[in-house]
Amino acid sequence: MLRIGLFLATNFAILLLFGVVARIFGLQDSMGNDGYIGLLVFSAMLGFGGSLVSLFLSKWLAKKSMGVKVIEQPSSQSEKWLVDTVRIQSQKAGIGMPEVGIYHGAPNAFATGASRNSALVAVSDGLLNAMSADEIEAVLAHEVSHAANGDMITLSLIQGIVNTFVIFFSEIIGRFIDRAVFKNQSGRGIGYFVGTIVAQILLSILATMIVMWFSRYREFRADYGAAQLCSKEKMIAALNKLQRLSGEPLPDKMTAFGIRGGKVMKLFSSHPPIEKRIEALRNL
Repeated sequence: MLRIGLFLATNFAILLLFGVVARIFGLQDSMGNDGYIGLLVFSAMLGFGGSLVSLFLSKWLAKKSMGVKVIEQPSSQSEKWLVDTVRIQSQKAGIGMPEVGIYHGAPNAFATGASRNSALVAVSDGLLNAMSADEIEAVLAHEVSHAANGDMITLSLIQGIVNTFVIFFSEIIGRFIDRAVFKNQSGRGIGYFVGTIVAQILLSILATMIVMWFSRYREFRADYGAAQLCSKEKMIAALNKLQRLSGEPLPDKMTAFGIRGGKVMKLFSSHPPIEKRIEALRNL
């Protein structure tokens, strides 16, 4: 959840900044001279630009925002075990050794990075204190699998596509409102600016559902990868532990592998229900 949340927040902020700059300097008008094709090119430049910048900032931003302490030289036996476990798993997965870090917080873990061979795998001290060695091993394997599967890269491509269509259709809606409702036939009026912003917000909500659906699908893939790197029994044990912990009054950050919510909120959940993930593992 942290990996997805940080990426989406960064993407939204960068996209908003790019959009404001483009509208101030009229860049969308120069592209729009070629009709819908020009507008689509402009939307793709903005959409993929925001997504790719978010991808390349993902590891740096995660370290800064979460206060991750990267283990460069293990200072304890537990830190050495963490680094050695990730090293063994990354070798099995065929990727470069990720950076390994610890941060303070409720039970959680995440992997992020711009490429499979330059990832960051971080776990919270809350998770280290709440789980057994086998369960922690399974969590690490799950995160290493995210890196090996290139989930952040694929997420960025999908986010770039949905960004493109959000910008494209919000521009069309804003122009329509400006001319059809506010009867403005020259330049860009208040109807265009308000209509574009409102449409972009609403379309972004729909786009987030698509990204979250993709994220839920990739969680099953990461579970499968973890079962290959350690064992499905250890992965099931880790999920069972997280299920028990999620029943306790922990903060909202207790989303290392996702918790249950209402029907509407499930559309915005980055993780499928734990029961379904355990069932999928048992059926392997």
